[in-house]
Amino acid sequence: MSTPFNRLMKQEGIPDEVLRTFNAYYSKLAKGEKGMLPESTVRPPSPQNLVDYHQVTDLASSKYLKSTLVIKLNGGLGTSMGLSKAKSLLPVKGNLNFLDIISRQILTLRASSGYDVLLMFMNSFNTEQDTLQYLSKYPDLGLKDFPLSFVQNKFPRIRQDNLLPYENKDKTQMWNPPGHGDLYTAIQPLLSKLIAAGYRYAFVSNADNLGATVDSAIPAYMEKHKVPFLMEVCQRSPMDKKGGHLCEDPNGQLMLRELAQCPAEDLDRFQDIDYYQYFNTNNLWIDLQALEWQIISGDGLMLLPLIVNPKNVEGTPVFQLETAMGAAISTFANSRALIVPRQRFAPVKKTNDLLCIWSDAYELNDQYQIVLKRSLDRAPLIELDDRYYGKITDLQTHFPSGAPSLSACRELKIIGDISFGEDVICEGRVNLSADKPIKLCNRLLTGDMKLE
Repeated sequence: MSTPFNRLMKQEGIPDEVLRTFNAYYSKLAKGEKGMLPESTVRPPSPQNLVDYHQVTDLASSKYLKSTLVIKLNGGLGTSMGLSKAKSLLPVKGNLNFLDIISRQILTLRASSGYDVLLMFMNSFNTEQDTLQYLSKYPDLGLKDFPLSFVQNKFPRIRQDNLLPYENKDKTQMWNPPGHGDLYTAIQPLLSKLIAAGYRYAFVSNADNLGATVDSAIPAYMEKHKVPFLMEVCQRSPMDKKGGHLCEDPNGQLMLRELAQCPAEDLDRFQDIDYYQYFNTNNLWIDLQALEWQIISGDGLMLLPLIVNPKNVEGTPVFQLETAMGAAISTFANSRALIVPRQRFAPVKKTNDLLCIWSDAYELNDQYQIVLKRSLDRAPLIELDDRYYGKITDLQTHFPSGAPSLSACRELKIIGDISFGEDVICEGRVNLSADKPIKLCNRLLTGDMKLE
């Protein structure tokens, strides 16, 4: 059946399986489905669906590295921090950016294990060129017969008033990334070849989460217990209450519920971190053979719970149809959630996170892993005034000599226009405020301080 969306997508050369996937989601939208998961349909995960990370670490064996594929989601531009290129190009430790650290992790792992751990990036149409151009400095990173990257697909935006395609002179505004749930469709053309080459397990994580490193104990656990899909989860803190959480349906099948899927009347329970205790780190482990079977049994499609994301583009209300890759946990029988330490979740979403990684609270070890300083049990909580620190350029201007010492700091909160020079040390809980521009050098900062 020809529709305006089909014609538009075919003109763009979009593959048939992507077109069919979009049509399946669009039909749900047209029927009035918004992908909501009310409280009456979910409950906290049962103990038998949860596994403690410390109970699997003794299963580690380097032999699993030869069958491990590492996929880094690298589609973000970091626009919230004022960037216009791939966020992974941002320096995070000394002169090394995300791509440097990820590449060196994999090359070091290959050298130490003797196995060809395969690395791939899932880029967006915005990040593909910048990423591959930069990675050319690592000529040994790509492996024969496999591309170093594959590109996330795109869906047409939908007008809210008539559910027709949104049109714009700027063609790029007519499309949206369909969420990282598109991973399963985007990798589909490579799947059979990967399996034939001996790759069994895919470890997928966000490129901006430098805590997400390969651990051979996890695929070992999956093989031992025949687990086709495993999600790494962490204990929710008050800072995580607005993010998605792990739950299960009345039959005990694990599920992921995002904020956009929560009805307004259920919001208080959604944000109750004592009731729904775990959040998805977006570190996922997938049995590729099980994934291939899921796609085959789905008539060539991998359909996930739909997220209808309302947006406004140049004054026009639109819908974006999206999915979350973690939602696939609901499609695999015997899926599990692995409760991991917070150290495996160190994403850089805001300048607050970046300042923390810059500081001496984190170190880069000889495997090119970003790890907390040994004296710390958790990273310091940082809250920066968005007016002065919200963009990368703001951060560079206010910290020209780098981050202050935070290795003895529990919390740092800054309100006002405060710049940091050399030899500034923060200890304990530090709360700084200023009514006028201030520059600090050679200072020990503790407690609440009103700067004049």
